[in-house]
Amino acid sequence: MSPDMLASPDIAALLDGATYRAGDPFTLWRRMRERAPVAWHEPDVFPGFWSLTRYDEIKEVLRDAGTFSSSSGILLRPLAQGDDPGSNRTLALSDPPRHTALRGAIAGWFAPRNLRMLSDFLDRTARETVRAAVAVGRTEFVTEIAATLPLDVVCAFLGIPDEDRPRIVEWSTDAFCAGSAEERSLAHLEILDYFAGLVEERRARPGDDLVSVLAGVRHEGAPLPLDDVVLNCDNLLVGGTENVRLAMSGGLLALLDHPDQWDLLRRDFDATVDTAIEEMLRWTSSATHITRRATADVELGGQRVRRGDLVVCWLTSANRDPAHFTDPDDFDVRRTPNRHLALGTGSHYCVGTQLAKLEIKAVLREFTAQVGEMRLDGTPERLDSIVVNGLRSLPLRLTPAARRG
Repeated sequence: MSPDMLASPDIAALLDGATYRAGDPFTLWRRMRERAPVAWHEPDVFPGFWSLTRYDEIKEVLRDAGTFSSSSGILLRPLAQGDDPGSNRTLALSDPPRHTALRGAIAGWFAPRNLRMLSDFLDRTARETVRAAVAVGRTEFVTEIAATLPLDVVCAFLGIPDEDRPRIVEWSTDAFCAGSAEERSLAHLEILDYFAGLVEERRARPGDDLVSVLAGVRHEGAPLPLDDVVLNCDNLLVGGTENVRLAMSGGLLALLDHPDQWDLLRRDFDATVDTAIEEMLRWTSSATHITRRATADVELGGQRVRRGDLVVCWLTSANRDPAHFTDPDDFDVRRTPNRHLALGTGSHYCVGTQLAKLEIKAVLREFTAQVGEMRLDGTPERLDSIVVNGLRSLPLRLTPAARRG
């Protein structure tokens, strides 16, 4: 029996949202890394694709944007859904020169100077949000804390008027966390429709915000079409909120499940927080997979990948590869080095990485300062998505920290 045949049942399980809702796809990835790290999956509901589970091959693919293109989509889509509407139109789903133009326009907003200007806002918002939760004594951490701060920041960057933000919060929460696919889809359509109106407004009256920047981007001598700008705004909203929310909530649950690590972080926050955040990102790996399409014949892990073949990189598996991480199934807030791939690598490395880390740090700082004890107030619920890995809900009971002095 070939390695490909051995891997097929495991790949099929990884294409089932129930695997992630149960919370332990790691056994499947471990078996695939050992038996068939580069394995072909025949087309059925999804198109045929090569499944990559080892760190080395995944890093090779992500770093070689010339041989492995992003322009046809970066997520597995059922064949019935057709092509990704963002293909070759958004920052994440484009190759140079379009990707270069879009990234150049956006990257300045995430420069250290702008992030330093945000630090007071981040600290104040985190402090007030956590204080309110501690005062009540309980919180639904995913929606009430982990989603709140990044959404406030992205709304500020996009220049969404204060009076519109409650609607964006409602739609975003439904788009990410609603119980049914229909509810999530309807909320997403509301977001797209909202951005269409906002982009037209900013083209007429530009402001000092990312929507105005995107509305003014020119490619090959012409402004980006309205739909392209709308899709990029939507991607910034999703990318700037979803991954932070999932990493923050999954990381907090890991600290709850590993009280010794929580104690380490609380005892020496300044010395430990940066490595703790990297470990939270590795541990949660909120983007379960990312896809690329081969532009030429190439060999990966002893297998011949043909031009046009789809390649699926299981990022969560790469971040548990024992060839690169000592005791990869241990959660260690002092882990170093920690060269995880949770936020990608190469030319498509997440443009908002430093902002995401600052947001997580702000919430962790307030939790270590304000919370004396935290415990579950119910059963956490996981998402049943094959796209993102993490929690739909994390109900907590909180007691205030003892006053000092």
